[in-house]
Amino acid sequence: MTETQQRFLRAIAERVPKAQVVEVHLFPPIRQGGVETGVAVVAEDPRAAAPVVVGSVEHVEAVEPIESAESIDVPQPIETVEPLEPVETMEVPEPVETVEPIVAVEDRVADASNGTNGDAHHPSSSRLTVYMARYRLTLKGVDRGKWEVDVVAEADAPLDAVDAVVRGVQRRGGEGAEPDRLTSDAFREALDAPLASLER
Repeated sequence: MTETQQRFLRAIAERVPKAQVVEVHLFPPIRQGGVETGVAVVAEDPRAAAPVVVGSVEHVEAVEPIESAESIDVPQPIETVEPLEPVETMEVPEPVETVEPIVAVEDRVADASNGTNGDAHHPSSSRLTVYMARYRLTLKGVDRGKWEVDVVAEADAPLDAVDAVVRGVQRRGGEGAEPDRLTSDAFREALDAPLASLER
């Protein structure tokens, strides 16, 4: 890994929270016409974000059953020119017998985060955000040193689909170069590692 590639990874980490990165496929840079370009495919799991504390189940109070209609205090009619209909003749709804149990808070959070609405899911089917990251570094000319980075979310797909995206990048590159696959741990280590330990 070169210094420029490490700079590229740091630029990615500024745009995609590094704690949510599942893996990065870093392609070898290409130099052409005084410009160096590079591409990476990044898989992010939004569920890996720091959970929002919404309170524990122990603190969720059970809903009190609705009072029966007979126990509700009905205010006395206000005297008007036209007498009001006696309270006894009003239709009173039947008392509610039971109240549905409260769903545990953490179950709601888990269901919302995995998008299953309570259905069972498998890790391999978890939805990830797949980013296409590109950089362009001008090496010669009046714009020498110009640095541009673009990170765009391309898809919302399972982890298995990331390999398909990587193969598509290889075909478009025309050289079929194999990318370096960085796990989430390797990605975070590369961000702060001294360049000497990264260069091959």
